[in-house]
Amino acid sequence: MKTVVITGSTRGIGYGLAEAFLDLGCAVTVNGRSQSSVDKARQQLAAKHGQERLYGCAADVADLRRVEALWQTAVARFGKIDIWINNAGLGHDLLPMWELPPERIKAIVDGNILGVLHGSRVAVRGMLAQGFGQLYNMQGAGSNGHVRRGMSVYAASKAAVRLLTQALVNETKETAVQVGFLSPGMVVTDLLLDPLAADTASFERSRRVFNILSDRVETVAPFLAQKILANDKTGVSIKWLTRSKIFWRFLSAPFNKRDPFGERAPA
Repeated sequence: MKTVVITGSTRGIGYGLAEAFLDLGCAVTVNGRSQSSVDKARQQLAAKHGQERLYGCAADVADLRRVEALWQTAVARFGKIDIWINNAGLGHDLLPMWELPPERIKAIVDGNILGVLHGSRVAVRGMLAQGFGQLYNMQGAGSNGHVRRGMSVYAASKAAVRLLTQALVNETKETAVQVGFLSPGMVVTDLLLDPLAADTASFERSRRVFNILSDRVETVAPFLAQKILANDKTGVSIKWLTRSKIFWRFLSAPFNKRDPFGERAPA
């Protein structure tokens, strides 16, 4: 039985991944910054899957000692960690960098960059010691160098994660640790919805494109989980929204009306 730790898994794509891995027979450790959010996620998941393959640990990934405790307690619960996914992250409103509150910029740097550094450090060290394991870092808008207007700080953080992951692939060569990239595409979660809700005019202008490119968590998470469990190589990029898929969606858009937002569309 594979054991999986997913940071930032009390909601959004992280929660969806936790549910998908449980559906596939894995043991899962869910994580969030607050104990209340962890407890709520555990209760929801346990209602369907039971408690035996489920553990929860509150930890702010910007705090190295808490991330170390996350590893240690998950190992104490399940005996090993096969897969560690650095998913925790924060976004911001669609604003120029100079208009963002300094505390929000710091929170994004702490969570999206420092948190991934801490998670990667702890996971690689632990996996080297146990002699196996896979680490995956979550990509996002900015990972490929493209920057959308108003997303400068978030994009910069994801570009940093991309570079870090590439470096880790090189640094773990000739070891038993495998490092990879996860790219879920544009998923309808709070990370996408919150900035759009603060700028509904922008959403309405681009709604056709959002409808074409976006997907729901329950569509993307099972795909990613299955690909992760099937992977046995390092340096692999597991991507949901491929170029060919994007091309086909735009090509078929006049005949295939998609609305992944549904009732969650910003009003």
